[in-house]
Amino acid sequence: MENDPLNPGRRALLKTAAAAAVAATATTRAAAQAQTPGPAEPVTTLADVPLANGTTVSVERRGQVVLVGINRPSIQNRIDPATRLRLGEVLYQYEHDPSLRALVLFGHGPNFSRGIDVDASQSGIISGRRETSPAPTLDLTSNGQKRRTKPMLVVVHGDTWNLGHEIYLAGDIRVAAADTRFGQDENTHGRFPGGGATVRFVREAGWGNAMRYMLTGDHWNAEESYRMGITQQIAPTAAAALDAGVAMANKVAACGPLSIKTTLASAHSYVDPVEADALSKLGAQYSALYRTEDFVEGRKAEAEGRPPKYQGK
Repeated sequence: MENDPLNPGRRALLKTAAAAAVAATATTRAAAQAQTPGPAEPVTTLADVPLANGTTVSVERRGQVVLVGINRPSIQNRIDPATRLRLGEVLYQYEHDPSLRALVLFGHGPNFSRGIDVDASQSGIISGRRETSPAPTLDLTSNGQKRRTKPMLVVVHGDTWNLGHEIYLAGDIRVAAADTRFGQDENTHGRFPGGGATVRFVREAGWGNAMRYMLTGDHWNAEESYRMGITQQIAPTAAAALDAGVAMANKVAACGPLSIKTTLASAHSYVDPVEADALSKLGAQYSALYRTEDFVEGRKAEAEGRPPKYQGK
């Protein structure tokens, strides 16, 4: 009696399939070995930049965590083109510094940021020719083609308005001091939330919550932000909020860096395709509103301390 319970035809079929599988594996392995490796990732070292007069962005390394501070307190940390580019350079250097695993962004002075420095940014926005840097950068709000692959925690306090709130929304983990006053009030000035809130605020807080504040221009507090799911932790003071953010960043940095990158990449593969088209149109939409009569009226009314009279043109 035949010891093998399979008949000769079945045995022959299995041998053929096994041989084909081995051949396919060998072919795949050979093809992989023949592939030309891509360009090596650049390696940078993000240097400390102590807080000093004229320093708009401070950098403080603490082991595997880096603290990055916005420093324009005389103008409520409003972000002009030069400061935005500098922040972009710092983010790029952090991204390519293998010794750093988490970044904490915060604001020096009484406020995190009241958003964009309109006067300094207006001409570039209207012309569509914004300032560029000779050094490589990453977009602060992650609205560009190149995105961070490493985590950014954002810690806020005081006034966190408009672009300031949109930077907060672009963070992976968010901590707010109890005194934080959030705002997304561009529509009251003849502009609109062009830094990503129309996408991320809706995603994070839900349509009704986001529209309730963007369409009215009303401000809200840290508790309301926590209720809407935007803020992950509230601390009693600005200093305590920064301490909480750093403690959380150290927990992130203690995890496997490749695991963290893979987690972020997986999550972005879910949200990015849905958001890409809307984010790509923000610049043109924002620029178009800056060329309207309503925008001019909004700026005039703000300067004169009176309610604006919009005409819809």
